[in-house]
Amino acid sequence: MYAEALNTYQVIVKNKMFSNGGRLKVNMANIYLKQRNYSKAIKFYRMALDQIPSVHKEMRIKIMQNIGVAFIKTGQYTDGISSFEHIMSTSPNLKAGFNLILCYFAIGDREQMKKAFQKLITVPLEIDYDDKYISPNDDPHTNLLIEAIKNDQLRQMERERKGMAEKYIMTAAKLIAPVIETSFAIGYDWCVEVVKASHYVELANDLEINKAITYLRQKDFYQAVETLKMFEKKDSRVKSAAATNLSFLYYLENEFAQATNYADLAVNSDRYNPSALTNKGNTVFANGDYEKAAEFYKEALRNDSSCTEALYNIGLTYKKLNRIDEALDCFLKLQAILRNSAQVLYQIASLYEIMEDPNQAIEWLMQLISVVPTDSYALSKLGELYDNEGDKSQAFQYYYESYRYFPSNIEVIEWLGAYYIDTQFCEKAIQYFERAALIQPTQVKWQLMVASCYRRSGNYQKSLDTYKEIHRKFPDNVECLRFLVRLCTDMGLKEVQEYVTKLKRVEKLKEIREQRVKSGRDGSARSRREGSGSGDSGGSAKGERLSAKLRALPGTNEPYESSGNKEIDASYVDPLGPQTERPKTAARKRMDEDEFADEELGEDLLPE
Repeated sequence: MYAEALNTYQVIVKNKMFSNGGRLKVNMANIYLKQRNYSKAIKFYRMALDQIPSVHKEMRIKIMQNIGVAFIKTGQYTDGISSFEHIMSTSPNLKAGFNLILCYFAIGDREQMKKAFQKLITVPLEIDYDDKYISPNDDPHTNLLIEAIKNDQLRQMERERKGMAEKYIMTAAKLIAPVIETSFAIGYDWCVEVVKASHYVELANDLEINKAITYLRQKDFYQAVETLKMFEKKDSRVKSAAATNLSFLYYLENEFAQATNYADLAVNSDRYNPSALTNKGNTVFANGDYEKAAEFYKEALRNDSSCTEALYNIGLTYKKLNRIDEALDCFLKLQAILRNSAQVLYQIASLYEIMEDPNQAIEWLMQLISVVPTDSYALSKLGELYDNEGDKSQAFQYYYESYRYFPSNIEVIEWLGAYYIDTQFCEKAIQYFERAALIQPTQVKWQLMVASCYRRSGNYQKSLDTYKEIHRKFPDNVECLRFLVRLCTDMGLKEVQEYVTKLKRVEKLKEIREQRVKSGRDGSARSRREGSGSGDSGGSAKGERLSAKLRALPGTNEPYESSGNKEIDASYVDPLGPQTERPKTAARKRMDEDEFADEELGEDLLPE
């Protein structure tokens, strides 16, 4: 009730009998600041400053600080600088020092940024350092006293104050490092040297790690790796953080041997670092030892129950091990923590599909497209599920939406073309098969489908022209020649005899090729039988196993895996790695092409 409060304060302030009215003007200024009426806030702060005696030094410093903040809000950085400079010269504190750096950063004054950073570093914290809590001797009375005060309220306040100081210094260094010198690396080096000369020596290592992360953001992986390698001989905490990041980088580059080495180093340096344990689990996962990977993820969770990467990766591991109920349990827990996470929603839907519960799978996919409505893969998956359920109209809706967002998915194009043919709208199917022919120009079937659609819709001349164009590109295609013969016969064209001759010649050549292949197979089978006859029975069994393996391989004209009914599972989400390009498996590549889940849940680059 700001208006009522201001009216009440005005009545009190106007009363001359009330001698401390100046203090109430601070409250009035605070209200104006909350209402974003910055000019009035500054006016009332200054009035309060005039009425408060100079003996109340701390109060005056706080009012000056508020005036400086109000100037920053209004963009009057020069006036803000004068307020904060006055505070830093009379009674320096962390907030004023940090705000002073912000003001100089806003006006782009490099030299003053450096000076302000040096002032911030030298602000006294007025706390006792850890040496006080180490017993100098074995005196039981002293030890009891130290044990009592080691974690009392005063000690907790000191920790908070130190943590706040470190946060201000780190943030200020990250802010000014890229702009105070000709390059960000030189700027970071300057900040590191200044920090090393202060009583915040341990922050120098964190700044170096931040420097490596800045290299990563600039895609300079070589420099990032070189910077992180410098920490191998440092103390265990820093070594663990650097090794975690190195393991992460090598994992992304598929250099699993190096990733394993640095993951081991990170874990050995700090067994309680959940990031290190998760990365170690990832390297084991990559080698296919899923049971062992799950153990590392569980240990990471025991050390830090909020480590969502480890929980996500356990879910993936159970999915690989076909422990579907346990995997689902992990992802449902994760869903309670990470509301509306696209990857988690997808994994739950995928698991329900594996469990042959299409209704639940559809329900979770509907949640997924409410989070990422333009995700073409999720839309096509919904279309596939509805198609399996026999609901063609709903399937068409989602397949069509998927096509709108990503018009290069062959499976979606093929389904839409087939749908229009089934519903007797052949002329509408043409545009889809033409697009498929553009995407796969060496696949004759798409062009044959276009010609077929023209023929079915009664446009015989256009169909004939299309078949002729196909024959020009693929002169040995039997199916094309057969349709040319049929069309020319029906239309009474003279060219029919020419195409009949070509068809006979092509069919004859095809027959000769098939006979050669057959005779070649017979000869090799005979030679194998002779070879196995001269060998012992062990050799015979081995030969049979080998021939069985050969027979199991796909033929020359068959793809190694059918993309039509292939199950898309968690393999597209490797257990690690946000925001970085990485080599893709076939399944993952399809997912990436469909713009789904462009970030995988993995270890953060930032050290714990």
